[in-house]
Amino acid sequence: MKIIKDLLQSVEVLQIPGTVAVLPTDTIYGLAARATDKVAVGRLYAFKNREHKPGTVIAADIDQLVALGIPRRYLVPVASYWPNPISIVIPSVPNLSYLDLGKFSLAVRIPADKAVHELLVKTGPLLTSSANYPGEAPAQTIAEAQKYFADQVDVYVDGGVMTEPASTIIRVIDDAVEVLREGSIKISESGEIIQ
Repeated sequence: MKIIKDLLQSVEVLQIPGTVAVLPTDTIYGLAARATDKVAVGRLYAFKNREHKPGTVIAADIDQLVALGIPRRYLVPVASYWPNPISIVIPSVPNLSYLDLGKFSLAVRIPADKAVHELLVKTGPLLTSSANYPGEAPAQTIAEAQKYFADQVDVYVDGGVMTEPASTIIRVIDDAVEVLREGSIKISESGEIIQ
């Protein structure tokens, strides 16, 4: 286990099969693993004791999500929300069941943060989940994240104190938008970004 300061220094470590990191996302500190690495994804879910609550896949662009296996037809209708700290729950496909944990849906996001975008260009899509145990407060510092995960995590990227809200999570059903979790961006029922 090591601690580094520069987000892009984690690229090399994340390429190692099975690697799980804690790093600053575009919103809060998150556990992260390459979304194509089934072993790393399994480790991440084990750290969170999650069997039925999938994480969020973040990507540099829609093409990365399509390459992962998500049909473009699910992404095009919601593409106008990105890049932004807005996670959108879309239908999943059978070959991504290791990511969606059998829920047949998956939250995906394209971050606006430049450093995170640059990281994703190099790593490909990452599966993320807040750096905390279920029911506990998300870590705002690397020290807090270490209290949760200690040396189970392969690398910690120290981005300082992070107090931003988590991403807003929405699901689009027909023409209506259901807000599943309100975060830093407010969205109306008609789907308009309020702030």
